[in-house]
Amino acid sequence: MTTALVIGAGAGLSASVARRLSARGHRVVLAARDTSDLGPLAQETGAVLVDCNARSREDMERLFATVDAQPDPLDIAVYNPSARLRGPVHELDPEGVENAILVSGYGAFLMAHHAVQRMLPRGTGALLFTGASAGVKGFANSSTFAMGKFALRGLCQALARELHPQGIHVGHFVIDGGIAKADTENSDGRWLDPDEIAESYMNFLDQGRTAWAWEIELRPWVERF
Repeated sequence: MTTALVIGAGAGLSASVARRLSARGHRVVLAARDTSDLGPLAQETGAVLVDCNARSREDMERLFATVDAQPDPLDIAVYNPSARLRGPVHELDPEGVENAILVSGYGAFLMAHHAVQRMLPRGTGALLFTGASAGVKGFANSSTFAMGKFALRGLCQALARELHPQGIHVGHFVIDGGIAKADTENSDGRWLDPDEIAESYMNFLDQGRTAWAWEIELRPWVERF
């Protein structure tokens, strides 16, 4: 058995990922700024819960100390957090913009920084990052989200080139569309199903080393290119 860490845990995609990782036999650690509503998911998956602000160096160090306390080594780390601040650039709050970029980009670096230290001695592991179409194309009134997600995508591309030859698989998932929630009406198929996204994450983990991807773009079948 090995340990799988999911940062940015909640009721949507990260919950679907946690369930699948648990079903595959991984010991799961779930981290979020506030884990008070994650009790049922933790009970379902047998997960350990850790309150953690991903942009905080101190919180991330404490999180990985908890990971180290698990009886099995870290093999998979998933980064889901992001923050967005909409509006015209001249009206945006600089402090809010700083926070959003730190959450989307710097927090991802912190996860990689700590996770890779634990994976390199074993020469194996996987880092998965949830991106967005905003990391490929910037949209009007969404400059903050674009900056954060472009930073994330650049980080992942660099990490893949650095770490693939060392046995650590890096994956960046461009989510091009909205993700359905539990009460979302999706009869027309315009929302991405979080369970199906999570299944793509699992398929990525199963790729053979001779044909590793570093990035996959996921979109609903009705999405316009």
